[in-house]
Amino acid sequence: MPSAIVFQSDFGLVDGAVSAMHGVAYSQDTEMKIYDLTHEIPQYDIWEASYRLIQTVEYWPEGTVFVSVVDPGVGSSRRSIAVRTSSGRYIITPDNGTLTHIKRMLGIEEARIINESSNHLPHSELSYTFHGRDVYAYVGARLAANQISFEEIGEKAEVDSIIELPVVDPVFEHNTIEGTIDVLDVRFGSLWTNIPHDLFAQLSIAQGERVEVSIRNDTRFVYQNIVTYAKSFADVRAGESLVYINSLQNMAVAINQGSFAKAYNIGTGTSWRIKLKKAPRIIYEN
Repeated sequence: MPSAIVFQSDFGLVDGAVSAMHGVAYSQDTEMKIYDLTHEIPQYDIWEASYRLIQTVEYWPEGTVFVSVVDPGVGSSRRSIAVRTSSGRYIITPDNGTLTHIKRMLGIEEARIINESSNHLPHSELSYTFHGRDVYAYVGARLAANQISFEEIGEKAEVDSIIELPVVDPVFEHNTIEGTIDVLDVRFGSLWTNIPHDLFAQLSIAQGERVEVSIRNDTRFVYQNIVTYAKSFADVRAGESLVYINSLQNMAVAINQGSFAKAYNIGTGTSWRIKLKKAPRIIYEN
């Protein structure tokens, strides 16, 4: 019985690219279980591809194979890589930073450089622009179907050599935590930060109490207000802002039944900084 294979890309669904990758996988084993994580990653956005993997990988069974193709360097000298996570899942992807969050937050047990001369879709040797189909889907499906072992994918690579995108760690200083806005909860416009709940807990703010939130993009302040630290959206009125713990156990900011990102034109990345601190009661009770 083959393992499941899960696809992610920035291809969208308006043409046949994703269907072609599905077809390559299905052709390796007609019992293959094929799923999609998302194909709506913004074009060339490696950071978001990395984040969506860490948001998802751990919730799939051990042995699941993920194929992630956000590949602005397709056809260049960038490496193609396969990794086994510390929890026994596999990821096939360009080595371009897509594994940043997996490497930092989950851990990678072993990495292999894909030998593209022997591991590619037959009769695709002259194509250098669709490695998602010709290399990644093909290798991922063969691995999931147990047609090749992980070791047969290619030579071993040092885990430390895997490319990481720049990351800014959250900082606790003077009873204030500063972090970054890593990604949006796209459909609902919530801000997902890199501030873990256990660091936020050092502020000693109980649910129902207030948090002073300030957000800047580089040196330009775009938001500052006092909001409720809530257990869920139902704890505040519609249209009211809140701070809450998201599904990754990090702190997030949202508007109940509204888009915080659209309301205040807030983006993501290391230039978007957020500060959280306990709001003095005298301010919000008067």
